[in-house]
Amino acid sequence: MFAVYAAAVDPADPLSCLGVGELPQPSTPEEWVNVRVRAVSLNHHDLWALKGVALKADQVPMILGSDAAGVTDDGREVIVHAVLGDAGAHGRDETLDPRRSLLSEIYPGTIAEVVRVPAHNLVDKPAQLSWEEAACLPTAWLTAYRMLASKSGLRPGDTVLVQGAAGGVSTALIMLAKALGFTVWATSRDEAKREWATSIGADEVFETGTRLPRSVDAVMETVGEATWDHSLKSLRPGGRIVISGATSGQMPPAQLNRVFFLQLEIVGSTMGSIGELRELIDLLVRTGVRPIIDRVLPMERAAEAFAVMNDGAVHGKLVLTRD
Repeated sequence: MFAVYAAAVDPADPLSCLGVGELPQPSTPEEWVNVRVRAVSLNHHDLWALKGVALKADQVPMILGSDAAGVTDDGREVIVHAVLGDAGAHGRDETLDPRRSLLSEIYPGTIAEVVRVPAHNLVDKPAQLSWEEAACLPTAWLTAYRMLASKSGLRPGDTVLVQGAAGGVSTALIMLAKALGFTVWATSRDEAKREWATSIGADEVFETGTRLPRSVDAVMETVGEATWDHSLKSLRPGGRIVISGATSGQMPPAQLNRVFFLQLEIVGSTMGSIGELRELIDLLVRTGVRPIIDRVLPMERAAEAFAVMNDGAVHGKLVLTRD
């Protein structure tokens, strides 16, 4: 079976560990179903796997990828939900299962001719979404949707600050926040990235760390240490930070006096449930919002796409297709 996989792990040279070619069909539970993959999108999780962060050396070779859209053996067009977990014991939220994983962590991922998943991890792909657009949703866009729609406490007309304007989740946050009726402010250290944020819908953009014209109702955090002080100082009393990542460091000063005196809330958020994925799809169909795709390449050119992602010169999602 053709696949794109981690052949090894190396934090210093992750791209050297990328395999592209034939692999034996990996084993999965017998009751799982086949999805013939039409499109996948890349995430930084795939690079972290090659670096040995999301994978251990004894787990390779491992097929990479968590996002996919494709066709089941009986002809159903589907989007694959990437979270593998038990929702039954956790209020119908599989992300709260302490044993949860993503595709490509324990079980083989999506960048292959065929991915096998539990039948309950499949969501119908609407005709209004292309294969490429559908493949962008299960990780970055679902993460952003959960942060805004389920965790932020925001109401239409409220103001949200998105820290770091160019990443995959941040791009989705800006576009989805506008679709949900919020006023959107964004930050970046880079002028070109601030212009990018404006072009995709941000109402105001600021250099990272700049004092804002007024306090905001919520902050969406994926950066961590580098922006944490600014995030806390940007909130109104009773405001909320929703954090789903810490790419610049995970141990900023807590500033507990500010947190309790202003009654701030700090809420963690990871991925999203399959119910939230359905809500996200419905929102895109209803509003016409679509993921921005930087480029589409055939799966055989995966090494090129990984190199682009590793360099960081990406605006939107990188998508690989398979006929």
